[in-house]
Amino acid sequence: MDWLFCRIATAAALSLALLLPTRIDGLRMMELVVPQHVARGNSVKLECNFNLDNVILYSVKWYKDGNEFYRYVPREQPPVLVFVLPGVTVDIHNSTERSVVLNSVNLMSSGRYRCEVSAEAPAFQTVSDHSDMLVVALPTEGPSITGRAGRHRYQVSDVVRFNCTSAKSKPAAMLSWFINGDPVDQSLLRGPYTTEVDREGLETVVLGLEFRIRAKHFKRGDMKIKCLATIATIYWKSNELSIEGYRTENKAPVMESRETRPQGHTHAEHILGKLTLPLSAPIYVYARHYTLYASVPARAREQTERAAYSFYGMRLLRSQGRIVCTRAPGN
Repeated sequence: MDWLFCRIATAAALSLALLLPTRIDGLRMMELVVPQHVARGNSVKLECNFNLDNVILYSVKWYKDGNEFYRYVPREQPPVLVFVLPGVTVDIHNSTERSVVLNSVNLMSSGRYRCEVSAEAPAFQTVSDHSDMLVVALPTEGPSITGRAGRHRYQVSDVVRFNCTSAKSKPAAMLSWFINGDPVDQSLLRGPYTTEVDREGLETVVLGLEFRIRAKHFKRGDMKIKCLATIATIYWKSNELSIEGYRTENKAPVMESRETRPQGHTHAEHILGKLTLPLSAPIYVYARHYTLYASVPARAREQTERAAYSFYGMRLLRSQGRIVCTRAPGN
């Protein structure tokens, strides 16, 4: 029985020990902070957060693509040592054992950054972590839209072609088109095309847009065409055009005669007998409810040769740029 009791007590003690929180001393890497993207010319802060947990710090070292550029050893004087490395300019006065500041980063500053932390004897522990950083060369101005060829108005069924250009950046900007705030279908896009790469590797990119105008595009009066250029999460600029459509001309004011009808004439005849209009375009005549409507659409001038039209036994003569109403023979 004693041996059984001993085994039960040992198992219970072991289970209790597993349930209770335990403290493990030793060096631990907590967090590495390296910005994913940073604009060229800016300063950037790299952070290496660690926990010593009752051990003594021996050194902190920073590497870029496997090459050491910063070392911090608290027991040495001075504690900071900087190594020359292309694309890396350390701000010594603002760098510590837990952070390094890089000034005026350039395209060569892109790469993999690693922080390595070591403990003193007797632990001699070493922990490390790494992260990548990309330096972005931003365009000097927003995207431009071309292809309008001086036109400011379009009409339904017109085919429009525009190009959106984002100049000199690295990486190349991502371009997107929008019509009235809605992303366009991929089938309407042409490209993107890289049209230029300069000595620094900066790229100029173009994305075309081609589509046929539909009535729905002018539902809000005019049509908004927008091009958006983005680079990662640090660049977001757009350019927008407002395109006006040709509007349908309104009908001319109603011409109505309220004079007393002469005996033996219809009201329509009486009205037409009074009508003399300059002919600048086709004339459309309607007799409805004792009212004459004359609509003069804004179109190109039509020919003015002599022509005759009959209306309620009357004749409309069109000649010499004027229209005159006379009574048809036999009426």
